[in-house]
Amino acid sequence: MPDINKIMCACGSGLGSSLIVHMNTEEVLKELGVSDVEVVHSTISDIHPGAADLFVVGGDLGDFIEGVGDDQKIVLSNILDKEELKTKLKERLDL
Repeated sequence: MPDINKIMCACGSGLGSSLIVHMNTEEVLKELGVSDVEVVHSTISDIHPGAADLFVVGGDLGDFIEGVGDDQKIVLSNILDKEELKTKLKERLDL
C-alpha cells in the first residue's frame, strides 16, 4: 500500500459535499479493512501539497486542484456513488 496516512475530502464551502464524501470515505475504508488512515474534510482552498497524502473531490472541482499530482487526487463523477469511491480508493491504495 502506498504511504497514505491522511485523506482530505474537499468542496467549495467545506461543509456540504465534503462531509458526505468524508463519511463515505471512512465507511469504504472500514469495508476495505483499512483502519490507520485519518480522514478530514475542508474547503478546496485548503488543498495544497503536504496538506494530505490523498485528496477526494467532486468532478466539478477537479480542475481547481493545482499543484497536486494526479496520483494524489481522486475526482468523483458522483459523490454519492460509494462503489465509484471504493473502486478509486482500492486503486490508489493498491488493494
